[in-house]
Amino acid sequence: MRSLLAAATISLAFTLFLTPLFIRLFRKIGWGQVIRTPEDINNPSHHTKRGTPTMGGIVFVLGTIVGFFVGSYTGGTEPTVSGLLVLWMMVGLGIIGFIDDYMKVRSQRSLGLSGWRKIVGQIAVAVPFAVMALNFPNQYGETPGSAYISFFRDIPTLSFMALGAVAGWILYLVWISFMSVAWSNATNLTDGLDGLATGAGIFTVSAYSLVTFWQLQQRCHSAALVTEYTAACYDTRDPMGLTIVAASFVGALVGFLWWNAPKAKMFMGDVGSMAIGGVIVAMAVLSRTEILSIILAGVFIVAPASVILQRYYFKATGGKRLFLMSPFHHHLEMRGWPEITIVVRMWVIAGILAIFGVALFYVGWLAAL
Repeated sequence: MRSLLAAATISLAFTLFLTPLFIRLFRKIGWGQVIRTPEDINNPSHHTKRGTPTMGGIVFVLGTIVGFFVGSYTGGTEPTVSGLLVLWMMVGLGIIGFIDDYMKVRSQRSLGLSGWRKIVGQIAVAVPFAVMALNFPNQYGETPGSAYISFFRDIPTLSFMALGAVAGWILYLVWISFMSVAWSNATNLTDGLDGLATGAGIFTVSAYSLVTFWQLQQRCHSAALVTEYTAACYDTRDPMGLTIVAASFVGALVGFLWWNAPKAKMFMGDVGSMAIGGVIVAMAVLSRTEILSIILAGVFIVAPASVILQRYYFKATGGKRLFLMSPFHHHLEMRGWPEITIVVRMWVIAGILAIFGVALFYVGWLAAL
């Protein structure tokens, strides 16, 4: 518990007190928000955001790293492999987002990396993560990830390796890459209003901290495990490490939200939104709750789903629009909803889904007894 408190506190202090310094630095070097997208042109209120320092995701990424290492060593343990893998995905996808942001700021255009280049970068980060997740077994033979599709834990009948080593590895890498691309782009699309993605990320990753903390209490090889609970134990390799990194990330996001809440003093940029996606993917894979992540992080599905529906409806109807604008939060803006109303209500939805997902996880544990 001391590790968790230290991780969250250090990360919170880092972003809460140092973000103003980064705001001044980013203003000085000219890292201001570019407002030239169709969504911004049709939303006059967005013009006031032009020039607001962006790429603020750098702040909470750094805060998370500092908090994780301080928290780990405070508890008297070395940083775990699983915790480091979460940082890999957070930093790796964050770098892809940084490149995209930097290209926009440098050219003063809203066009950064092309869609396919971004996807290639996301896959380049996901593949090493996937390979490392199936290595580094501990004394019980547990690796950080597994070659199974998981819900509350691995589903025994859904093993990629059942198809043979070569085909299994290929499908496994495709699966992890798909999730990485999907979640990082989903969080990226959600980051369209001040504080929206930050608040939603707090609820989602907080839920994951509860999931992994419960897995820590019910580890299969724990000496403290009650005999009657053995049938429902978890094979998660490093639940404590995952909980520490989740606590650190939540603390960093809370501190950043102070400056990112409407009206934002700093935007997270793609570096921040894609880092959030990286943490969600890593936590889902390493806690072996990949399907459950659809519920825990369900609020991030709204934006990409609305974009997909808009595109197919437009094609099917010969030019008609299902929404006034996509993603969906911009549709609500066009309907006259105040930005703060949209953001808070999306936070409420994120909280409901997080609570429901954790409750479902607990019911799954009860059912396994």
